[in-house]
Amino acid sequence: MNKPLLIPRLICGKAAEAMKSLGNDSIDLIIADPPYNLGKNYGNNVDLKTREEYQAFTRDWLREAARVLKPGGSLYCFMGVKFIARLYLMLEEEFKLSPQGWITWHYTQGMGRKKGFSPRHEDILWFSKGEAACFNLDEVRVPQKYYRKRNNMAGANPGDVWQFSHVHYCAAERLPHPTQKPEALIERILRASSNPNDLVLDPFLGSGTTARVAQILSRRSIGIDINPDYIAMSEARLKEPFEGFDSLDPRMDRISRDLPKDGE
Repeated sequence: MNKPLLIPRLICGKAAEAMKSLGNDSIDLIIADPPYNLGKNYGNNVDLKTREEYQAFTRDWLREAARVLKPGGSLYCFMGVKFIARLYLMLEEEFKLSPQGWITWHYTQGMGRKKGFSPRHEDILWFSKGEAACFNLDEVRVPQKYYRKRNNMAGANPGDVWQFSHVHYCAAERLPHPTQKPEALIERILRASSNPNDLVLDPFLGSGTTARVAQILSRRSIGIDINPDYIAMSEARLKEPFEGFDSLDPRMDRISRDLPKDGE
């Protein structure tokens, strides 16, 4: 008999205000994909603030994130190039979180440019509350390209440059949300930095990817979004049958070369 899926808790409201209802040191992992302040239309709001307003907005939700995160818990935050350097300093200097990694998400398709280089990546900052942080390497290993006696044939560390394709606008799994993230990307974060039954928070739920992946991986989760339409979209998504995660890392399907023959 299949194990029943966990039911995420979804909250409609502003991230910083909604997080005030959560207890201190109560969250094992936060995955945050806040607006990048690039003028995108999110239905009932447009992501366009002055620099000062955007900094204040970021500081408000980060303050609550740092409060609710457990000691040893991790925060992964997606961010665009215009604000990521300031975000790093805020996390480390203002909120005293510990840097664990700067991940580059490389995707193969994107908007073309005639002047300058076309963007083909976004960045994810990984910080923790305290120096120690959960990291389950065996859960995220990728198959080795070659067999060598010195290689760990259980798989290699995926490194900090990740290749996952965008959820293309023509894809069957694409939802009406401007910044939908690939499920397999979120899967890697969840497997690496949480364990079954841990509590995961997504303060900018959007299309519900974090809640859906957490549900499949037996993590409890809380999702917050200011748009009630996105909450309804996520609720519908959580009821769909699971047929596999989208946008897999292409290395996951490779078979190691030069494998020894029987008896070698």
